[in-house]
Amino acid sequence: MDADADGADRLDAIAAELYALPPAEFTAARNARAGLAAPALAKRLKALRKPTVSAWAVNLLARDGQLSDAVELSAALREAQDDLDAAELARLGRQRRQLVAALAKQAVGLAEEAGGTLSTAARDDVEKTINAAVMDASAAAAVLTARLVKPLEAGDIEPAALADAVGGSLPGAVAAPPRDDLAERRARKAAEKAAREAERLANEAERELSRVDARRAKAQERVDHVRERIDDLRRDLAALEGDERAAVEKLDAVEREQSEAAAKARDAAQANERAQRALDDA
Repeated sequence: MDADADGADRLDAIAAELYALPPAEFTAARNARAGLAAPALAKRLKALRKPTVSAWAVNLLARDGQLSDAVELSAALREAQDDLDAAELARLGRQRRQLVAALAKQAVGLAEEAGGTLSTAARDDVEKTINAAVMDASAAAAVLTARLVKPLEAGDIEPAALADAVGGSLPGAVAAPPRDDLAERRARKAAEKAAREAERLANEAERELSRVDARRAKAQERVDHVRERIDDLRRDLAALEGDERAAVEKLDAVEREQSEAAAKARDAAQANERAQRALDDA
């Protein structure tokens, strides 16, 4: 190991110890360690920045060994994204949210046990940092150093941003675990099963569509028959209404004749009465 590498390792080891201290104690402890170190190392130690309360809480969680599940889930998420497995992505997404919330709660608890107090904004930063570690391998590597200076957020994981967020050296990204042949075979079988199920559902849907089409054709036939019957009845009704009008007109004419005949009968009866009176008077 060369001197530079040895110096970096020594710096990182001391930095990890310093970043486990409450932020209020950091500066004094850093200066004290720098005062005991060789000039080159002392200069680098003095350059270490005081962590935010949220970064300190995440450092405590990393030192406590509570982030291994998050790193494993991070690798699984990347693999699911590579394979474009939507169902697995949905499941892992739910698991990620649950795990991030639980780990953030643990980090806050560790900080409070150590005498720290986290505001609502700091608690949000803790959760965002853990979520970034789950979403990105480089962020996971930075968080696992337990040397965070400030919180991270998914989507802002550029190398420069990571280097600025870590005290000491920045490690490489956590490599994804080697692909498991058995897991691949199981995934292939699961995909084949899903494809067969999709085909079965498609065939069933096609059969159901055929049945519905047949019922629709029958219903349409019934509608057409009823409409034809309605048209026939309308024609019959129109004919009957014409017959009614003719009958009414004939009735009116007969009633007029009846009225005229009645008038003539009355006139004749009156004339007969006058003639009988005249005969009686003669």
